[in-house]
This record gives sequence, structure tokens and C-alpha cells, in this order.
Amino acid sequence: MSQEEKKKVDEEWKKEVQEEKARLAQETEGKREEKEPLPQANFALFLSGLATEALIYLGEVENPLTKKKEKNLQRAKYSIDLLNIIEEKTKGNLSDQEKALLEQLLYDLRMRFVKASEK
Repeated sequence: MSQEEKKKVDEEWKKEVQEEKARLAQETEGKREEKEPLPQANFALFLSGLATEALIYLGEVENPLTKKKEKNLQRAKYSIDLLNIIEEKTKGNLSDQEKALLEQLLYDLRMRFVKASEK
């Protein structure tokens, strides 16, 4: 077998090994996700998700997809507006603790939005 043929076989083998590694990594990740229990769904967790989204768009928290801090004030305002709609539509239906959490989140996010808008 010539050097060129050996090199070709070696390269093909490396490619197959890398593809197999990638496939196994995907399978392992999928199984790991299946085993991790989801947190109990509740109103506070729902609000927290929207608030985190706003913080990502304010550029204060790293975007988990891009691994970068990116500012997008239009999307941040949209997330804050969604929380405001929730506040309006749930008036009289929240516990004192839920109401306080929502009010605090809105106040904090609005102040952060104002600061981010000034820069």
C-alpha cells in the first residue's frame, strides 16, 4: 500500500471516528436531558423566565445560545410589556406574595431599562 493510499485510509478512518463521537455525544446529551427532572411549574417560575429574558435583552445576562451579552432594547421592552400585561390581567387574582414579586420585577426591570436606554 502506497503512502497516499495509507493517508487516504487514515483520513477516512479519522472522519468515521469523529462522526461516531458526535453521534454518541448527541445520544448521551439526549439521555441526560431525559433523566434531569423539570422543576415544578408555578407562577413565580413563569415570571422569572420572562424577567430573565428581559435581562438578556438588556445586555446584563449572557445569552445562553450565543454565549455573549447582547443588548436589544426593543426586545427588552417587549418582555417588560408582557410582564405589565400579566400584572393588568391578573389584578385581584394573585396571592400577596405573587403580587409583590411581580411588582418588584417590573420596578427593577423598568429601572434597568431606563439606565440601558441612557447609555
